[in-house]
Amino acid sequence: MRYFFLLLLCTFIPRNVDAQIYEVGIFAGGSNFIGDVGATDYIAPNQAAFGILAKWNRSARHSFRASVIFSDLEGIDGKSDDPRRIERDYQFNTSVIEISLGMEFTFLEFDLHTIGAKGTPYLYSGITLANHDNYYFTTTGEYTSENTNSWAMGIPMVLGYKTNITNQLILAGEIGARYTFSDELDGSVPDSKDREALSFGNTNNNDWYMFTGITLTYTFGRRPCYCNF
Repeated sequence: MRYFFLLLLCTFIPRNVDAQIYEVGIFAGGSNFIGDVGATDYIAPNQAAFGILAKWNRSARHSFRASVIFSDLEGIDGKSDDPRRIERDYQFNTSVIEISLGMEFTFLEFDLHTIGAKGTPYLYSGITLANHDNYYFTTTGEYTSENTNSWAMGIPMVLGYKTNITNQLILAGEIGARYTFSDELDGSVPDSKDREALSFGNTNNNDWYMFTGITLTYTFGRRPCYCNF
């Protein structure tokens, strides 16, 4: 019976603690919006973005990741290349708090248990929830609050590169697009059904926003533990 339990421990424990290395850290960078108001440049940060993140590195190739990022999203028609938007001259600014959960995959093995410099490109995706206040544009083009807020669900698509700068500090740079299932972030579609007549733009295309920046994380946890008998 004793050897039976030892066999069970050796079967399950390595899978559970083989990569019990955790990371906590910060994100700093910028954001830009892509929708019915403002410019449509894909990577053009115009507002600061800050956040915190945590990772659970389950192996040298993948991690579970969670983050909370704060930023403003801004769109100014006058900065667009579209003459029709320039003539319309709308602009908006709304604060967002994004919560994201998902999985990060590395192109190369990134084993935090080994000594020495290492680096790898990575991809991150999952699900996001972005809380934002609701606005609309009046018939005279005035940006007006609806005095409500909404959660916009989205899908993050992040490409980055990370490297360890010390045994316990990891620096990464990343560019991340968020496709949302909402068209309300820029005020082009009012949240209230009573204001549907004030909708404008391409209502078949939902809003996007980008986060571009760096992360700095601190690693901690146990080295791999194996059973010997």
